Amino acid sequence: MASGTRAAHNIEITAESLQEELARLEIQKQALERELAAVVAHLGSVQRALSAIEGLILTAPDSVPVGAPHVAAADVDQASAPAKPQPDPASSAPADGAPKKAAPRIRQPESRQDAKQRSASETADGQRKYGELTEQILEYFGTVGQADVRARDVAAALGRDADNGSINAVRSTLDRLVGTSRVRRTGRGLYRATRS
Repeated sequence: MASGTRAAHNIEITAESLQEELARLEIQKQALERELAAVVAHLGSVQRALSAIEGLILTAPDSVPVGAPHVAAADVDQASAPAKPQPDPASSAPADGAPKKAAPRIRQPESRQDAKQRSASETADGQRKYGELTEQILEYFGTVGQADVRARDVAAALGRDADNGSINAVRSTLDRLVGTSRVRRTGRGLYRATRS
């Protein structure tokens, strides 16, 4: 008889545990459903905002002036915020006949041609600076002859020893020159001009 009461007691405990687990899981399910609904709503608003922006880009890519401002991140964030229900324009008209305020205009994005031109000029400047440092280093090696030189000495000679970033730029350029066999590495941290 004692084993029968023990089994009944174990079944009761298991049933209570399962009921607690069921209640916890139902609460978790409701929370997840609310979160899913919020994600779905946000996804919809982001898709609508993206469609609107793509529509602007496709309808007028060449009509944006060169100095036109870009779409700000704040504008995109506002566009991707969950959409608020819009009142019916007929029911929201003022009774006294006062003129309505115009809706704020969305700034148009930079045209693709302007972006390409800006990118090309930035790339050309970057290559010019890269080429300039390379040429300065090669000229310096032309003056020191076959002496072994440290990267820090090269940076100092070029006036680029003000900070670690400038010195590291010289080191990186020296490593590229070693890779193209225009400079030789003669030891740890030591470089020498290649014989011409």
